[in-house]
Amino acid sequence: MLERRVVVVVYPGAQALDITGPVEVFDTVNRLIPETDSRYRMEFVSADAPLVRTCSGVVMEAAPLETGRGPIDTLLVPGGWNVKDALANRSLVSWIGGAAPRSRRIASVCGGSFLLAEAGLLDGRRATTHWAYCEELARRYPDVTVDPEPIFVWDGPFLTSAGVSTGIDMALALVEADHGAALALEMARYLVLFLKRHGGQSQFSAVLDAQLADRAPIRAAQTWILDNLERPLHVDEIAERANMSTRNFARVFRREVGTPPGRYVERMRIARARELLETTELTASQIARRCGFAAPETFFRSFGRALGLTPTEYRNRFQVLSPSGLIVHPDQADRSSA
Repeated sequence: MLERRVVVVVYPGAQALDITGPVEVFDTVNRLIPETDSRYRMEFVSADAPLVRTCSGVVMEAAPLETGRGPIDTLLVPGGWNVKDALANRSLVSWIGGAAPRSRRIASVCGGSFLLAEAGLLDGRRATTHWAYCEELARRYPDVTVDPEPIFVWDGPFLTSAGVSTGIDMALALVEADHGAALALEMARYLVLFLKRHGGQSQFSAVLDAQLADRAPIRAAQTWILDNLERPLHVDEIAERANMSTRNFARVFRREVGTPPGRYVERMRIARARELLETTELTASQIARRCGFAAPETFFRSFGRALGLTPTEYRNRFQVLSPSGLIVHPDQADRSSA
């Protein structure tokens, strides 16, 4: 029986869920698969062994770094509020750099990507981290191509995931690679996750985007956009809601939100369409109408350009299922026009 050795790096101030989320996925696999299948063996190593306090106060037991010698199947590096202190620990960074060539794959959660980058492991590769720290990762490590959108990025043997809970999605992807899609989906259901998210799914939601602006008039305009997506939206009308001239509004909006108003409206339409595809049985034409697209063809083109999938492909991959069947939000159901 093949045993898959998972070595988890622990350091003071690491985030407990970055560690326990993926580890619980692997442990659940061990409990549900036949004894003849390959199992995961978890080891915890730290430069601060034997007892290490995480940022939430949870104390974890770990062995010294030198016990992590030999071949490793999966090296897991978490993030945490004290990742800056961990970056200054040269013995820890050096050990990670030395362990990577001995590992079949190297995975990080949230700020753990900073430790991989500090060790020089992500140079010339795509990577991600929590959306709030993507700019800092790109600034500090210019040889890394930072993608702020996906919940995780898999480039060669390296996997980097976004904030906190996305470590579970990444672990499910590893389980799928090891044991197949059926078991990964079973794990998602057993762990009471709404769905198994693909790595290409965005970190961002309409709610998160709406929180990004600092100035109250821009935030008000964002809220109004979200409340009126089903109707045509013109920049001059949105500017009026913010009590600003069209020209000044467009300039301030782009500075605050990072994208022009028209592009932001399209992003919000796509975000709403994704939600409806995931949680309702509305047809593509109905969804296009509810999200303010002038015609279904416009919806198909915009959706494909944004996500690289057709609406049908997206629904097949991400539709939310429960033991009782499809979850349909009561206020979104539109059976009469189906």
